[in-house]
Amino acid sequence: MVQQFDAIVLGAGGVGSAAAYYLAKSGQKVLLLEQFELNHQQGSSYGFSRVIRYTYDNPIYIELMRAAYPLWFALQEEAGEQLYVKTGGLDFGFPSEETFQKLKQSMDRAGLDYEYLEKKEVDRRFPQFNLDDGMAALFQADTGLLKASRCVLAHVRLAQKYGATVCDRTPVIKIIPHSDRVEIKTETETYLAERLVITAGSWSKALLAEQGINLPLKIMPCQLGFYQPKSAKFKPGNFPVFFAHMNGEYGEMPYGIPHEDESIGVKVTTFYGWQTVDHPSEVDYTPDEEWVEYIRNFSRQYIPDAAGETISTRRCLYTLTPDKHFVVDNHPNYPHIAFGAGFSGHGFKFTTLMGKMLAELALKGKTQHDTSLFKLSRFQQVAV
Repeated sequence: MVQQFDAIVLGAGGVGSAAAYYLAKSGQKVLLLEQFELNHQQGSSYGFSRVIRYTYDNPIYIELMRAAYPLWFALQEEAGEQLYVKTGGLDFGFPSEETFQKLKQSMDRAGLDYEYLEKKEVDRRFPQFNLDDGMAALFQADTGLLKASRCVLAHVRLAQKYGATVCDRTPVIKIIPHSDRVEIKTETETYLAERLVITAGSWSKALLAEQGINLPLKIMPCQLGFYQPKSAKFKPGNFPVFFAHMNGEYGEMPYGIPHEDESIGVKVTTFYGWQTVDHPSEVDYTPDEEWVEYIRNFSRQYIPDAAGETISTRRCLYTLTPDKHFVVDNHPNYPHIAFGAGFSGHGFKFTTLMGKMLAELALKGKTQHDTSLFKLSRFQQVAV
């Protein structure tokens, strides 16, 4: 028996859970399908924390975050639990570093409030850091962390409150688009809907290729380390989220996140720098102990008391586009299909906004938010 819905969302990670929430809240009869269990660890959205920040080297992202922050606050209120923890954020490095300069210029153009701190001021306010002579920092007070898994589950729970049907452990076997609807087949069921949103994370490349959309996506395992600090000065309120503009010895911009719960410790990792693969089936999820010491060495040099014993380490996935910008668009031949992919390791803070945007694209074919960076056409011209 064919089951009918107004909208189907494929993938219940950060973006998909949000899309289901906004669609259901708008009155749509929604089906959310997830191939694994909810809050699984194979993808990109599981975990204690992700950074939320305004501080971007492109003013478009800053403007998008000006839209995203209020959505997170509203979700937090509706969910009745804390999802955002304000910590402040410190970007440090040599002022001559290109990424440092671009960030400062972008924040200036966007009129973002921040403080420029010389090394001596960093030493006074944040003695946990041990910056090299000549380094400086940019401090932005609204940076913080999002409780990642709780955010995903809050979106799912509230989508269900608005009537959404959620099916996990339900892989999709086939997507059959029609001019005015979409047919979805699983191993046991067939579903029809007027609209489809595809948010399949690292599985997007193969799924979208079947629909004639060939994105140059690469998958990168990213290892996270959680370290027991050697003092009590590493909780939110005392220690900020940080980004180190190193771009060399320790990979591309090491960063870290403090946690209220001492059993979690301080999260430290780096952007990029790992080998990429073409499909998640090629990923080795086994943590690399050499990497654990490698990133600990960074902490020993710049945040000495954060380099305590390893509490835990695990790998998650980044799905990268060549330019590190997202892909958020409608299918050129089937405008009732919208998709989001390639969130490139910096997308979680946008997930509630991206879900809202994809819901709007699926329902109306347009969104009020700026998608100029995220068009499919920059990678592929598809005849309509």
